[in-house]
Amino acid sequence: MALSQRLFQAGLACAELMSCYLGTRLGLYEHLRDDPATPDGLAERAGVDARYAREWLEQQAVAGILTVREGVYALPPGHAAALTDPDSPTSVAALALLPVGGIAAALPDLVEAFRTGGGVDSFGEAADRGGFNRAVFRHDLPGWLRSGLPGLHRRLREHGGRIADLACGAGWSTAALAEEFPLAVVHGFDLDPGAVAAATATARARGVADRVRVRVRDVADPVPERYDLVCLFDALHDMPHPVEVLRACRALRTDRGAVLLMEPRAAHAFTAPGDEVERFLYAVSVLHCLPAGMRTRPSAATGAVLRPDRLREYARQAGFSDVEVLPARHRFHRLYLAVG
Repeated sequence: MALSQRLFQAGLACAELMSCYLGTRLGLYEHLRDDPATPDGLAERAGVDARYAREWLEQQAVAGILTVREGVYALPPGHAAALTDPDSPTSVAALALLPVGGIAAALPDLVEAFRTGGGVDSFGEAADRGGFNRAVFRHDLPGWLRSGLPGLHRRLREHGGRIADLACGAGWSTAALAEEFPLAVVHGFDLDPGAVAAATATARARGVADRVRVRVRDVADPVPERYDLVCLFDALHDMPHPVEVLRACRALRTDRGAVLLMEPRAAHAFTAPGDEVERFLYAVSVLHCLPAGMRTRPSAATGAVLRPDRLREYARQAGFSDVEVLPARHRFHRLYLAVG
């Protein structure tokens, strides 16, 4: 009975996530952010059907996401920050809402992948790194660099240098690095031409395009350039050949350079049952990270639950002597420095 009740609550939460996904994708929250509306008013403003608008508004109010008074629906300011401001520390849309569409659409392919041992490349929005960690890069990364790499941080701030951002996605980390080090040149690399175009646009929008260059490139391929800081953020666990990628990272750094990794904050050892973070990491690993990493064969098939000891093993195989855990207080992320 306890399990039945728990799974009912999980199903309810999943259904509410999907309804929030509709609000995000249709821009309904943005239309309510500054101007409360009736169902007819929202329908006209957002270009949606009035009957659907009424049902959605009522559902959102019953769920406690919107408030309603005399038939007028409003989005509270705190909820607006979580749902409509991707730079807010409380932003949740890219992490919890948008992947719903991509993962749900890929479920039939996941069933087949489980049977065949293949991978899945039909995730759509679930595979879009554009906003997952946008607020982390903007609000947390600068402080992590100051506290974790004080000497290198000071050199890059005072004298500039060269930074490589591998698997940069839509470029939010690339732009954040350029903003934190205004004298440095930052090169972003990604396999996806669409991501490279998005990262280039991000650099322009953030006013750092004069010092940012983004290219399509497999990060495991050798690059005839050297960098004072080589970054690989929240990506190694998705890669089929992590040792080769780390070996390339080691080759990219200068003699005084550093290789910085951000990976999920997995527990040090398997424990069941786990806490909420471990449950989240395993869920996204089963539904996305592992099948995405198994699209290429052979594959290390790492998955999202990349524990420190396994990362250390990868690093040593790549020629590093060890990895150090740097001070970075975050619920979902851990910061590593590859040394040696």
